Amino acid sequence: MSARSKGRKRALDILYESDIKGVNPLWLVKERTSTTDEIALFAAELVEGYGAAAPSIDGLIDKHAKNWDLDRLASVDRNIMRIATFEILNGKSREVPISVAIDEAIELAKSLSTDESPQYIHGILSAIARESDAPEVSQ
Repeated sequence: MSARSKGRKRALDILYESDIKGVNPLWLVKERTSTTDEIALFAAELVEGYGAAAPSIDGLIDKHAKNWDLDRLASVDRNIMRIATFEILNGKSREVPISVAIDEAIELAKSLSTDESPQYIHGILSAIARESDAPEVSQ
């Protein structure tokens, strides 16, 4: 598993814990990432990025999660999509291609969620990517 994949997993752990405990993820990320290793720094970047854009990211997920309110989605799925949506929207530099962000989200869902989650997450993230006019996402 690459360092970035581990960073995404760590960011997911922080966002999930934030949901379960009902605390601010920005507080948790500061508490959980006292080291300066690459994994911790990338996880912090993802959590802080989501935190800075939470209303718009959650709004996009809610919009494309047809017949599901954001709070009804499984916490793991919701937080996987939050991380990937941040990466999709923050891709101006395309350091992480959109297809990689989506694939990484699907891999997290395969290992941590239900059998149906990867396909569902893929559909929502693809719709978000298309809406954001991402050049590498096909119809």
